[in-house]
This record gives sequence, C-alpha cells and structure tokens, in this order.
Amino acid sequence: MNIVFLDAYTLNPLNDLDISILNTLGKVTLYDRTSPEQIFDRVKDAEVILTNKCPLNAHTISQLPKLKYIGVTATGFNIIDIEAAKAQGIVVANVRGYSSASVAQLVFSLILGFTNRVVEHAQNIEKKWPNCPDFCFYHSHLVELEGKTLGIIGLGDIGKKVANIGLGFGMKVLANKRDLTSGGMANVQLCSQEQIFQESDFITLHCPLTTDNQKFIDKNTLALMKSSAILINTSRGGLIHEQDLADALNLGVIAGAGLDVLSVEPPTTKNPLLTAKNTIITPHIAWAGVNARIELLKGVVENIVSFQQGKPPKGII
Repeated sequence: MNIVFLDAYTLNPLNDLDISILNTLGKVTLYDRTSPEQIFDRVKDAEVILTNKCPLNAHTISQLPKLKYIGVTATGFNIIDIEAAKAQGIVVANVRGYSSASVAQLVFSLILGFTNRVVEHAQNIEKKWPNCPDFCFYHSHLVELEGKTLGIIGLGDIGKKVANIGLGFGMKVLANKRDLTSGGMANVQLCSQEQIFQESDFITLHCPLTTDNQKFIDKNTLALMKSSAILINTSRGGLIHEQDLADALNLGVIAGAGLDVLSVEPPTTKNPLLTAKNTIITPHIAWAGVNARIELLKGVVENIVSFQQGKPPKGII
C-alpha cells in the first residue's frame, strides 16, 4: 500500500518519537511540509494520505483515482472535503481523544499565568528582590482559583478534563453543550451560554468550529462578561472575532485572554491580538505533549490497520 504523509513534521517536531512503525503498513513517503501547490504531485499515486493541516479539497480528491483512505493526524477534519471523499468511496478517519489531558493542562497553564504570574515574578527576581525591604515582593495581584467560577463551552472529552481540574481547584463549574438534557457530569451545572458569559470568572472554549458558531465570541458576547473575566481558547481560532476581542482587551471590557489558537496560523503581523493588552498567546501547542503525540501515532496506525483488515476505523467520519 502506497502511503504519503504530507506534513509529518507536525507529528514529530522534536524528533522524540519513533515513527518507523508506519513502515510496517506499506511503502511510506514522509514529507515534513507540503505547500498547496505541491499536494497533487506528491499524492497522485497514493492509496493512503496522512495529513494534519494540508487541505484536500474536492478538486484535488477528484483527481486521485487510486486514493482509498485519508487519515487525519488530528481530531479536527475541516481541512478535508468529506462529501467529495464519500462520493468517491474514500474512507476518512481522524484520531479522537488523544490530546485531552495535554489540552486541559495548557488551559490551566494559561489560567495560572493570569492568577499566579510566575513568569513575571521570576523575571524580576534579580532586579527587585535583593533590594526589597521585605522578605518578599509583589509584581502584581495574586488570585486564588478556589471559589471562582469556571465556564466551559463544549463538554466533550477535553471539556470534562478541564471541568475535573477546575473542581480540584475548588472552583464552581458551569458548562454549556448542544444538548443540555444529557451528558452532564457530577458537580457541573449545565446552563446557557448567556449565563456562562455573565457569571464566569474564566471562560474556556472546547467546541468544534462550525458555520453556526464562527466568530461567536464577538463584541456582543464579550460585553456580557465581567470586566475581571479571562477568556481562554485552545479550540479553534475561528471561534473568535479577533478585532472585537482585541478592542475589548485594549478598552478593559474584559481583563485578559489566553490563546493557543488564532484564525490564521502562523498569524500575520497585522493580527490585532498580537499587540492587544493583557494577552498570553502560545503557538498552537496544547495538543502536542509527548504522551499525546504517542497516542496520536498509535491511533493513526490502528486506524490504518483496521482499514486494511476491512474493518471500520475507530475515528471513521
């Protein structure tokens, strides 16, 4: 089986995984990166394509008569024209649940960045502490999470991980999901998005990007939030109207934002969030803990093996 991995660097950026197991599945060609202009030439003879962020649109898929399977090395599959693939009988599968712990951990890294200010204090040790008249110094306010309200929009695997951590910190946890009548969890109150915006001290997004919720975080929803509230997004950048959020941060409508994703990645220098006040931005790394990537590789392999054996992959779309 001829297998082409279009952006293998995304799975193994630090060369800390042994991905040679892919060679047991067939003839494998790895490309670190593939530009849109290079895609067709690289996959024209492929039976299996693996891709993380390289798009496969209807036009490209229609020119690939040998293609039988597309493996998305991620959970999100918006880069694939699913209908075009189905029309040609091509199986598409993703890997689910591999990064829940990794993403939840970064959510609280961002939250704690605003509450404990570890980096800011550490960076001022040499300059301030030796000459401090007291045994300690305060670079900024320190805030305890216990008793604060955490609002979660999207209560899937990741949202539930985040909820459990929040409960462990002694937080009150609110959550919104499509169906508010089922799929809840103990000590988590299911409620409307409006209630979450109005009552939460921290709001974290864990919903897929759809045509219905694109840019739903805008000036109207931001205006509902407390002026002391912090917004966290480790889901998809397209959920946020970036200019509206930048304006809200610069005007003090909300207190801060911790973002691991932006609408265009890598961003242009004109993205207004890069210079917005009280913003912590990380470069889309929430999913990429080493254990998460090990599980991702395992899921990719298991899906292909299932397909080769005539069984439906776990992540079949």
